[in-house]
Amino acid sequence: MKIKILLISISLIFTLSSCKDEWKPGMPMAKDDIRIGILHISDPINEASGYAYAHHTGIMEMQREIGLNDDQILYRAHVDYTDQLMVENTMRELIARGVNIIIATSWGYMAACAKLSEEHPNVIFAHASGYERNETNFVNYFGRVYQARYLSGIIAGMKTESNRIGYVAAWGTSNSEVTGGINAFAMGVERVNPDARVYVKVTHSWFDPMGETNAARELIALGCDVIAQHVDTANPQIEAERAGIWGIGYNTDMRTEAPNAVITSVLWQWGAYYSYLVQSVINGTFTTEPWYGTLADGIIGLSPLNSNVYLEPEIIAFLESERRQIESGAIGVFEGIMETNSGRRVGRENERLSDSETQFGIDWYYRTVIELN
Repeated sequence: MKIKILLISISLIFTLSSCKDEWKPGMPMAKDDIRIGILHISDPINEASGYAYAHHTGIMEMQREIGLNDDQILYRAHVDYTDQLMVENTMRELIARGVNIIIATSWGYMAACAKLSEEHPNVIFAHASGYERNETNFVNYFGRVYQARYLSGIIAGMKTESNRIGYVAAWGTSNSEVTGGINAFAMGVERVNPDARVYVKVTHSWFDPMGETNAARELIALGCDVIAQHVDTANPQIEAERAGIWGIGYNTDMRTEAPNAVITSVLWQWGAYYSYLVQSVINGTFTTEPWYGTLADGIIGLSPLNSNVYLEPEIIAFLESERRQIESGAIGVFEGIMETNSGRRVGRENERLSDSETQFGIDWYYRTVIELN
């Protein structure tokens, strides 16, 4: 009996010790213990995939900076955000393989992150965009992409000759991220060319290569001589190249796919966040406070201007001046009273829209925007 009691006591001591030493988010973690699982909606290795490739590039930058081995990072491609069972099962499979950080790169992965973060409190879930989070292990991250959109609009406004600029968009006014980008772009266009109009064609999907191609073709047929986009693939830029017109790419530097059309691209440079995230886990400083980066942080920006496209020196000088003012905070883009394309007035005199409003509250188009049916 004494031996049995002794064994139970030893077992209890080991159990309590194990619970005491169990890692939890917010505690330091050895770099060698980091294991990251990443969900992509398309092929992250293919540069033409745009969005997924931008995230992949950011992950590789983080890996080099932090010094992680290849076997510490697990990729899962073509995880369909419309199939929640597939999303959940992919996350569960990664966790079963020992992953302690899940990076979910699509808006459509948010519900699965919210659910599984409760089931797995010792796994960190980092979700790109979205609005859900918790206080322990589920964080959302994004950037003020509208700042770079505004700058790209200045270029488009100065290069158009037809005063018709096309914009292939994943979603309409139901999505503040996309609509805010359209509006900031239109404001940049108007800053230098009040006569120009921005024509929007919505694909109703984050990733629809054929839909993106067809939308670009419709805009080109309408007479648009610059094509911008907020969709995943380079197809709209390829169509611009075929039509002999200008393009403004997105996610990655799309000069690779359309070297004679793309003047610049609005870039996501996700490495700025991924390095911050992983280092915070290592240091034990991780929190679930939402991360909303800026032009100055380097998470968003413009690709180098295409040397094959002539831009007047005054365009380049003005663009640089506006960029510096955004980075310094002198220009907020969404500030003061703004007029929508329905005649409604939004905003407040001498005030800027809050981060919450720019992320989730823009359900209107700026006055120079026209959405096609």
